[in-house]
This record gives sequence, C-alpha cells and structure tokens, in this order.
Amino acid sequence: MKIAILGFDRQGKSAYEYWREGNEITICDKKTSLDHLPSDVEVQLGDTYLDNLSRFDMLVRTPGLHPNKILEANQDTPSILDKVTSVTNEFLRVCPTKNIIGVTGTKGKGTTSTLLTEMLACAGKRVHLGGNIGIPPLDLLNGKGLYLTNKDNADINVSEKIKKDDWVVLELANYQLIDMRYSPHIAVCLMIVPEHLDWHTDIDEYLRAKQQIFSHQTERDIAIYKANDNRSTHVASTSLGKHLPYLEQPGAVIKDDYVEINSQRIIKTNEVPLLGTHNLENICAAVTAAWQVIQDATAIKTGIEQVTNLPHRLELITKVHGIDFYNDSIGTTPETAIAAIRAMSQPTILILGGSDKGIGFDQLAKEIARSTIVKEVVLIGKTGPIIEAALEKVDYSKVSYGGETMTEAVRTAYHHAESGDVVLLSPACASFDMFTDYEDRGQQFNQAVRALDSAA
Repeated sequence: MKIAILGFDRQGKSAYEYWREGNEITICDKKTSLDHLPSDVEVQLGDTYLDNLSRFDMLVRTPGLHPNKILEANQDTPSILDKVTSVTNEFLRVCPTKNIIGVTGTKGKGTTSTLLTEMLACAGKRVHLGGNIGIPPLDLLNGKGLYLTNKDNADINVSEKIKKDDWVVLELANYQLIDMRYSPHIAVCLMIVPEHLDWHTDIDEYLRAKQQIFSHQTERDIAIYKANDNRSTHVASTSLGKHLPYLEQPGAVIKDDYVEINSQRIIKTNEVPLLGTHNLENICAAVTAAWQVIQDATAIKTGIEQVTNLPHRLELITKVHGIDFYNDSIGTTPETAIAAIRAMSQPTILILGGSDKGIGFDQLAKEIARSTIVKEVVLIGKTGPIIEAALEKVDYSKVSYGGETMTEAVRTAYHHAESGDVVLLSPACASFDMFTDYEDRGQQFNQAVRALDSAA
C-alpha cells in the first residue's frame, strides 16, 4: 500500500514505525529539510508538500494539520478526505481492549487524564496513559505509558503490551478529534471556552470537533460532562450513551468541603495537593469517570494524593530569595490565566503574552484589575500590546515589557518581586511566536529561573 505521512513530527514518526513494514512510505512535510529521516522513504517537502496526494492509498494526518488544508491542495479530488486517517483513529480501530476513557475540554485534560490513571492504577488496574499528553496512541500498543499497581513501578517506560482487560486513558485535543471515526467507551468533556480560533474556521467548528469524542458512542457507553456549562453539555449531547454530569449529582460534587460521590466522601478539599478551584473541578470529573469502573473511595483518594506538580501546570519550580516561581506554560487561554491567578494567595508578578489566537483579553484584564494580589504584569510576545490595551481600558497600569527572550522576561519579573512574592508564568496565549510549543516555553522559563537560583 502507498502511504503518505503528512507531517513528520512525534506522531508522524510513530505512524512510520507502525506502517513501515510491507508498505511504500512517503514523508510529506512543510519543512524543506528533516533530520533523522529513515532511509527507506520517499519525501515531498516544502510548500507543495500537500500536492498530488490522490496517488496514495492512505494519508496519515498529523494532528496540527487541518483537514481543510489537504482538501484545498487537492481540489481536483473532492473525495480526498476519504483517504485520511490518524494515529488516534488507527489506535481506536485496533486497540486490544475496549476499556478506553477519552478526556477532552479546553483546559484540564492532562491533569484529569493523569488523575484518572492514578485512581485506576491504585485500584489494581493495568492502565495505559497517552494521546495529547505526550505518548502517541500507536506507541501505547507496544507498552509505553503503562502504569502498574505498585507505585514504585509506575513508570511510563515500563514495556508491556496492552491486554484485553487493561484500561487506556487518552487525552484528546480538538486537533485529534476533528476527524475521529470512533468514540471511547467513557468520554469526558471538561470546561469549554473559545480556543484555537486561529486554526478552526469558527467556534462552531471547534465545538463540532469536540463532539466527535461522543458522536460515535452507543447506548452501552458513558458520556460525562461539566454541569451548568452550556458548551460542555452541548458537546456531550451527541452521545447515545448514558449522560452523567459532574459537579452535580449523581456525579462527583463538592459538598461540605469534601469531594463526594454517591454519598461517599472521597477527600477533603484542603487535603488536595493540586492548587486551585479549577483542579477541584478536574478531580470531580476524574472521580465521576473512575467511579464507573471502580467503586473504591480509598483507591480514588490515593490516586488524587499521587498527582502533584504536573509539568507546566502550576508547577512550583523553585524559590529564589524567598520568591516562588510557578510554571503554568500550558495556560494558553485567558480563562486558564484567571484560574491560575485565583490559585495564588501571595502577591504575584504575572508573565503574560504570546502569539495571537484571535481571542479577547477583556475578562482577564478585569480579573487582574480587581485582583488584590497581582502587583505587576510582565508582557511578552505579539499579544503584549493587545493585552496592555485591554488593561488600559480597566485603568490597570502596573505593566512592564519582558523583552525578546524568556530570560529577559524572568529577570524583569524578578526585578519587581520581593521575598514572599510569586512569579507566575501563565501566558494566556499560544507560544508559537517565540517558542516551539508550550513545553519549550515552559522549559525555557525553568532554565531562566534556575539560572537566577544559581546566581543567587
């Protein structure tokens, strides 16, 4: 079979490893040169990398490539999208177990997926975690992402293939969902706010992409969504399965300072190691999903206690001269920056800005203006002037510019901080104007902070 892999990134490399035997592979990528290309492939690189794709039997789309781009480059073949698949679609098609839980939403997917994995593992289940959180789904087939009951062995590098009775937890972003043909047995939708409007044609397409996690469910499946969130409810409405809200009974709720489900108290809210009210909501989502598999309050509580300081998610990096540095680089929307601000209790210097996704900052500006803890905003990236204009509208003037690099931004924030303060990177924007992705941005923040620590 002639197969074109469209985009040779992490998932494209996974696709190559999966399909290489017995097939003719062509790597198509917008870059004009690629490192570490396999010797047994053809290449189609540069601006014309999507041209003339009708000659292939199968097209494997990388998540960041919108299907419309494929169609636009092959207008003489209007049925071209019939040939398109993805590593996520293929995984769901061939996975040895149907015990699959998918998690989507605008933010909180990674935290909720990790919580779920820990809960199930603490109850003695064999659980594989992957998807958008870092491990391509097809790599899970070879045993990557396996969490074991013995917590000393809960290592994502443990290598045992998926078995029929195992569980799989997938973090699923809109990029993966937009052309999904399968839905997981348990699908979870967290809070939904406008996001990635520079990639989608409009908010309606964004919502339709999210709906695919539910659209192919049957009456035997389960749809979990955020109560009182109109968009989350709308996204879940396409499921034929059992509909189950969280933050509202019969799902998990916060009651009398406890996370509770089915009248059973799971954990006291002040014992939760994760910061912020938004993480209590993520915990309720995870508890609701886990309860459909295990009715084990002790294991679920232990799983919650295992999850602390996920990378780039309100991660405490270090303390320098009494100043705490938090990395929330994954916070790419105004709503996540608001949640991060509300999670802080100390005076905070906030690093904001990045590339423009076509979303507004008025609500974030109002949150900053009425906050009693934000003492300075340090702006970076192309959206810096846009955020400054929003802050000016609400008469907030404690604004600095952080320069052209993360090192400069961290030093600027450090200059405005004093012992007992927090420096918080929660940029409310995508990273692509200055960084490769949110992980690169977060890693550069960590390096800059540790350089301060070394010099202190």
